[in-house]
Amino acid sequence: MKLALTKNDLLGAIFTCGALAVVAWMQQASLKTLQTQAQESLSPEVYQREVAQLKPQLQILAQMPSFGFDNLIGDWSFLQFLQYFGDWRARDVTGYDLSPYFFQVTIPRDPKFVRAYVFLSTSTTLFAGQPQITVDLMNQGLKQLDPNVFDQAYLIWVYKAIDELLYLGDHKAAQQSYEMAAQWVSLQNTAKAKESAAFYQRMADFLRTNPDSKQAQINSWLMVLGNAVSGRGQQAAIENLRRLGVKVTIDPAGNVKVEP
Repeated sequence: MKLALTKNDLLGAIFTCGALAVVAWMQQASLKTLQTQAQESLSPEVYQREVAQLKPQLQILAQMPSFGFDNLIGDWSFLQFLQYFGDWRARDVTGYDLSPYFFQVTIPRDPKFVRAYVFLSTSTTLFAGQPQITVDLMNQGLKQLDPNVFDQAYLIWVYKAIDELLYLGDHKAAQQSYEMAAQWVSLQNTAKAKESAAFYQRMADFLRTNPDSKQAQINSWLMVLGNAVSGRGQQAAIENLRRLGVKVTIDPAGNVKVEP
C-alpha cells in the first residue's frame, strides 16, 4: 500500500521535527551550562535556574501542534521527566513542582502509555502535592482509551481511585472509579481478570456501604506499596499501613513483609 504525503503533511512533519530539535537544543545547551556551573558549585541558584529554564520549554511542548507525531512528543517528554525525577540532588533543592508540566505533555499525547500514570500519581500527587491535577489528567487520558483495545487501561481507573480515596478524600469518586476498573477488566475473559474484577468490585462495595472503610484504605495503600516507584512512595505507604494497624516489617535485605 502506498502512502501519499501532501505538501501540508510534509510541512507539518518538518515543523514538528524542527520544533522538537529547537527544544532539545535548548535543553542540551542548558544542561551543558548547568553541568559546568555544577562542577564549580552545586549552589541552590544553579538548580533554581534549571527549573526556570525548563518550565517554558515544557509549556511550548504542551501547546505546539503535533502533526501526527503525538507519541514521539509524549514519550520524549516522559524520558525527560525520568531525568528530572531521578536528579535527587536538584529535587532536594527545588522540589518536584514541574512534575505536572511533564505529564501535561505526556498524557494527552500518549494516553495509552499506562505505566506513565504510575509515575504521574507518585510524582505529581505525592511529591508535588497536586492530586487534583493527577486525577484531571487521568480523566483526560481515560476519555481516549477503549478497554476493548487496551487491556491494561483498567489500571488507570485503579490509580485514579487510589488518589481520590487517599489524597482527595473523595470516597464517592473512588467508589465509581473502582466500579469502572471492575467493568473494564471484566471485559477480558480470563481467570485472572475475573479475580481482579471481583476484587475491585469489593473495594467499590466497601466504599458504598462504609465510606470510611479502613479495609478499603489498607488495600489501597497496599497497592501503593506494590507500585511504588521511589523510596519516598514506599515509605509513605508503610507509614500509613502502620497507622491503620497493619504490621509492616523490613528485613536487613530491605524486603518488606506485611501482616494483618
